[in-house]
Order: sequence, then structure tokens, then C-alpha cells
Amino acid sequence: MKKLLLALALIPTFICAQNTISGIFSPAEEFTYAFLYHATPTNSDYVNRAQLGVDGSFSIPLDSTATPGIYKIVYALPPEENNFDFIYNGKESVAFTFSLDTGLEFTDGQDNKLWASYTKSMDMVNRTISNFYTQESTDKKAYADIIKTLEDTQSAYETSAEGTLASVFIKANSPYIPQGFEDLSTYSKNLKRTYLEHVDFSNPLLQSSDFLVDRVLAYIFGMTANTTNDTYKKDVDDLMETIGEGQIEIKTILFEMIWRRFKSMNNPELANYVTDNYLLELSKKTSYDALTEQLITYKTNTIGNKATNFDLAVTKDGTTVTTTLHDLDSANQYLLIFWSSGCGHCLDELPKVKTMLADKKDIKVIAFGLEDEPDSWQTKITDYPDFIHVLGLGKWDNPTANAYGIESTPSYFILDKDKHIIAKPYDLEALEKALK
Repeated sequence: MKKLLLALALIPTFICAQNTISGIFSPAEEFTYAFLYHATPTNSDYVNRAQLGVDGSFSIPLDSTATPGIYKIVYALPPEENNFDFIYNGKESVAFTFSLDTGLEFTDGQDNKLWASYTKSMDMVNRTISNFYTQESTDKKAYADIIKTLEDTQSAYETSAEGTLASVFIKANSPYIPQGFEDLSTYSKNLKRTYLEHVDFSNPLLQSSDFLVDRVLAYIFGMTANTTNDTYKKDVDDLMETIGEGQIEIKTILFEMIWRRFKSMNNPELANYVTDNYLLELSKKTSYDALTEQLITYKTNTIGNKATNFDLAVTKDGTTVTTTLHDLDSANQYLLIFWSSGCGHCLDELPKVKTMLADKKDIKVIAFGLEDEPDSWQTKITDYPDFIHVLGLGKWDNPTANAYGIESTPSYFILDKDKHIIAKPYDLEALEKALK
């Protein structure tokens, strides 16, 4: 009877047998915790965390209720830069090693090992193709052999991956296969033309991973040298057409990423093209209010547009007069600076701006102080009697600062006589060049 009770007691243990997500980070002293998330097309849901041992190892159990799909390990801050995806098929454990020197390697988990092996093999073949064109070879037999290897490699991995989650990625990554010898120009055009041909943008597994982001970034920004704005616009249009109807959430994610890249490239024409033609409508449909506000703010502050108006006070003949930015008529150009008395960079740069403009009488400085309290600001502004000073209480929540999209201080705007934005220098060096 006791043996029977023991056997019955063990049954739940076998039913709920756990798989694990485990790894070893090195050098161990550089890491503390591993955070596990379940990635979905629109979010990452926290699952668990584990503190690393002295050897950099950790293990997180997953029971039978854990959903197969894409999971993410976050290993440092900021999380958006220090993470990686992996596949969990619900049937087996996943193990890996991660080194700051050599990167990520999976030691257990069929899907991840298969996908890693596939990408390594395809990289080797693609490097061979690249070397062929770099050497300007015209050996058609050698070319045919390389393309045959490319085709065979893809076919072999598709067969090996049949029935696995990895097969979704391998098929989506299917390469362009030339039917005969092609010069570099022809091959490059055909490669780009077919680059998204096998990608199913509606697949939840692809949507949950970094695959679509990486693929789209490569398509828009990595496949054409000396790309013009018109080329970029065509690529953006073609991407939208390729994705097709619906898929509003994934479109929003991808086109926000493209918009931010154009923004970081300091190309407002392209950033606003994405906004006007696609992203603003998408952000409204998905109720992504924060993005909608950012898009409108960025466009409003594009070079060439009239600067947002605000109240200010100027002193004339000893009398303080209240006016607005748009009504101000005291110079041919204006330098609008958003700064703060508690900002070390501001306190370092404002004296240099004062010196820089000492002999430029046709430029008037408007110093907009972003402050929580006025006391420190009132003390500091006495060093700059020739500036027009504006107190912006609420600091980062100040409505004028938000209207200008201020994310850091100091921020510079050069305005013409009619208050149109003619330059937005990134730093003091850029300001000096712009003023010249």
C-alpha cells in the first residue's frame, strides 16, 4: 500500500515535468541577473528572472503550460540594447553560452541550433558570392557552382527544419537564386527586388521576433549605395505594398522604426514623408497617442516652419513690455536656447555662447529656462543681461518645451527675422558652424 501511495505521489511530478532556460554568461563579473520574457507581436510579457552564479550560470524552469514561441533574455541595461531572442518549442530545454567577446551560441534546443547553423552556412555562401563580385570574376562555371551551393544549402535546411518552428525563419530567409550568370548590377537589383518575397508579415512568430525588424532595416537602409531621397521613398512605398492589407500593429512598429532612423539621420524630408503617407494614420488607428504627439511635434519643428509662438517680456527704455515671440522685432536673427540652471552642460555652454555672439549684434538670444523652481534661475540670468529670458516652470512638463520637442538641454534653434526655423544645431560646435 505504501509503495502504491508513493507511486501515486510521483505522478504529478512526471506530468508537470519542467523544461529549463539556462545559460552561462562571461565574463561572469559583468553580469548579475537574467530576465526572461515571452515576446508577442506587440509586447514582451515578463516570465521570471534568475540571479547568476559566481560562474555566470543561471537556470529558469518552464512548466508544461509555457506557450511555445519567441522568448527574450534581457541581461543588462538598457534592456532594448542588451537582449536576444530565442525559440522555445515547448518540448525541450534551451541552453546557451553568451560571451562579450564571442557572442551567443546555443548548446541545447533543436530549433535554435538549427537556425544558428543555417545563418552561419548562408553567411559563408553569401561571402563567397561577395568575393566573386569583388574580384570582378567572369568565370561562369565558378559562378554556377556557387549558386548551386546556395540553392542546395537552402533546400537542405528546409528539409531538416520541416515540422520545427525554425522552419518559419528559414523559409522567410529564402535567398534570391539567379537562373544564370548575372553581373553585379543585375544581381544587386534582383536581390533587392526579391528580398521580402518570402516574408509572411502576418506570421505571429516572425512578428514576435527581431526578424522582421532586421529584414526591413536591411531592405531600406542596407542594400543600395548612395541612396537618394526618391529611392528611399520608393522603398518605403514598396514595403507598405508588400506587407499588404491589415497588419496595422506590425506596420506601426516597422514604420515607427523607419521614421526614427530617418530622424536620427537628420533627414526631415524623409521622416515627414513616412509621417504624412503612413505613420500618422497608423498611430491614430492603434491609439498610439505618444507616437502621434511625437510625429506632430517633429513635423511642426522642421526647418523652414515657423517656430511655435510663446509669451515673453522685453525691456525697452527701462520699461518691461509683454509680447510674444512672433511679435518680437529686435534683430535680424534669433537664437532660441532651451536650458536649465541645474544643467551642467548648460552652465558650461552659455558663457561660450555669450562670447561667441559678442560681436554679432544682429542676433538676439532668447534663453528659455526649464525650471522646477525660479530661485536658481533668477540668480544665473544676471550673468546674461543682454539675453531675453523666459522662465518655463514645470521643466520637462512645460508646454512650450513639449511643443518644441525638447528632450535634452541645452537645445538650440536659429530663427530668421520672421521666426522661421533655419537651423537646429545639435551642440555648441554645430551652433558655431551654423552661425558662420
